Amino acid sequence: MRLPNDENLDTMTATVANSPKKITDKKAPVTAKKKMIARDVSWLSFNARVLQEAADTAVPLRERIRFLGIFSNNLDEFFRVRVATLKRMMSIGKSTKMHLEENPGKILDQIQTIVIDQQREFDRIWKDIAHELEAQHIFLRTEKHLNREQQKFVLNYFNEQVRTNIIPLMIESIQHFPILRDKSIYLAIVLARQDNSVRQKFALIEIPTTVLPRFIILPSKEGEHDIILLEDLIRFCLPNIFSYFGYDKFSSHIIKVTRDAELDIDNDISDSLIHQIEKGLKDRRKGKPVRFVYDKDIDPLLLEYLMRRQGLSGKDNLIPGARIHNFKDFMDFPDSIFPPHTHRKNFIHPLFLNAPSVMHVIQQQDVMLHFPYHSFDTIIDLLREAAIDPNVSSIKITAYRLARNSKIVNALVNAARNGKNVTVVLELRARFDEAANLDWKARLEDEGVKVFLGIPNMKVHAKLCVIKKRIGNKTLQCGFVSTGNLNEKTAQLYGDHCLLTANRSVIADINRVFSYLENIRHDVKILAGCKTLPVSPLNMRDTFLKLIDREIKNARNKKKAGMILKMNSLSDPILIAKLYEAAKAGVDVKMVIRGICCAYTENKKWKKNITAVSIVDEYLEHARVFIFHHGGQEKVFIASCDWMVRNLDHRVEAAVPITDMAIRKELIDIMKIQLSGNVKARILDNDQKNQYKKEGDKKVRTQIEIYKYLHEKQYQ
Repeated sequence: MRLPNDENLDTMTATVANSPKKITDKKAPVTAKKKMIARDVSWLSFNARVLQEAADTAVPLRERIRFLGIFSNNLDEFFRVRVATLKRMMSIGKSTKMHLEENPGKILDQIQTIVIDQQREFDRIWKDIAHELEAQHIFLRTEKHLNREQQKFVLNYFNEQVRTNIIPLMIESIQHFPILRDKSIYLAIVLARQDNSVRQKFALIEIPTTVLPRFIILPSKEGEHDIILLEDLIRFCLPNIFSYFGYDKFSSHIIKVTRDAELDIDNDISDSLIHQIEKGLKDRRKGKPVRFVYDKDIDPLLLEYLMRRQGLSGKDNLIPGARIHNFKDFMDFPDSIFPPHTHRKNFIHPLFLNAPSVMHVIQQQDVMLHFPYHSFDTIIDLLREAAIDPNVSSIKITAYRLARNSKIVNALVNAARNGKNVTVVLELRARFDEAANLDWKARLEDEGVKVFLGIPNMKVHAKLCVIKKRIGNKTLQCGFVSTGNLNEKTAQLYGDHCLLTANRSVIADINRVFSYLENIRHDVKILAGCKTLPVSPLNMRDTFLKLIDREIKNARNKKKAGMILKMNSLSDPILIAKLYEAAKAGVDVKMVIRGICCAYTENKKWKKNITAVSIVDEYLEHARVFIFHHGGQEKVFIASCDWMVRNLDHRVEAAVPITDMAIRKELIDIMKIQLSGNVKARILDNDQKNQYKKEGDKKVRTQIEIYKYLHEKQYQ
């Protein structure tokens, strides 16, 4: 599953020339890429799993509609980022070395074929859902199916709410064709007269979904719910809109353009970066079209005109669809028309339930929070406590994506007001959150918070915090390492882990990472001092390579060897080649991968095939967990990074080893539950078929079982 602002689609566009020297010296085996599934094909396979959830009649109807919205939103971002990048590669030519696919043209052709097939499946699923809505007396009314009361309501609503928010464009009389906005939908209209007395004209109306709801609930019969889409409400009012032109015949169809969302920014991490991002955000609106979606029943002359005026051709991902587009809005389909949803409520971790001080608990023992099962309030309470504790002297924290009304920011602002030294490392280049993070920077600095913006050629993606307090002559420190963003909204929907700790070696390394981030030269030697935390871009890949090598050695010596790996995406060619080596040696490799999996999992030459599943369910599986058998002394890590080139070589990331025996067992138990799943787990095979895993006599829906496990767990 995918939700807005997940970072799954960030792409590596850096050339070898711009890469750190350390990275260019370490290349994957020549054959590695040929033994990998194309990244973009694998991603489309992931989105097909989202579509499977929408097709599943066992899923509540409201959730099926939501999954259609998620699928649509995912696909939009895929075209904005990945397809745009492939097109850029084609325009650059073969002479430029890139960290990307070798044949972008071929992959674009594959994408076009797969996307059109998925669009057909999408349309079929939506028709089925529409029939089920009608069976539950929920009707989507078009402009042609309104009774008199509803017609009166629509006209009043249009005059009071809509009229001032739309400006029709008579596009044939405009010398320079308007730039159609990404994320918007447009009503493309043919104006004519019944008697053909005047030549037909073309017009465009942008549907104002940014200021008005897409779904308007109409007056309805008792026991029924009638809804009209905003574009259909406007369709009904076309005679009123164009009355002064004398037209009395209208045909209208929804179109939308998806644009290249890459930001061209320089490497100067200073005020110039802010200006570059601000300029990039403006330029993003003018990005090259990478997809044009239209109603398949559109007037052929209008379609030809729109393509010609926008400079589009048959090679530009032209996607014919049904009547409705921008299905991402269906994530906000009205809840009020459905029966109340009985949702599993998250709960405070028992160790904090009646504790007067979060910091006191952490000083006594490590605690692992598992979101969304555990409440994110504990993190907010920790920062609030630090903000008002007179003994706390400083707070340092990284921030990638923040909630719209961030309680995290409120706590940090209050800490600064209370005289604490507050440092925030804010990543301005978090894709699609750039504008929001610029605003957060201004607010934090206005309140006296010290804000650092990042590192040239790198994104700061590590999720770290350290709090320092002074009691007499004694300094106490605590903090956390997390797999997920400090975002209380997504923490209710994303599956993540967060280690709260006062472990001295862990805290010492967190401080080293902050020293590196705050150092004006960003001297990587500072990171070399980390003794406990594997960090990118220094030694994350090497750490995992050595751990896999240990398993390979044990397997070759006829000892038990195995690993359990959970991540969002697997595409790093070096680590994939090492996994193949492990499978060939007989290491028991089990993987839970939500999204991209470029690794093949079956090979006749291997002693043991790789077991890999993808879980798509109510919550987004976002955590990264790595478990190695290690001769019976399991090595267990949580991390902020996936096994991708971008994470390992071009980002600041952090992993943390779990040393507490109880927490280690807890994570292993949770991963065993995920591997036993046979309701929402799909098998990741060589052909990316997404077949459901059906093994076992008992049905195991992993997210429900994990909730039960954590809810019933007893702590000392």
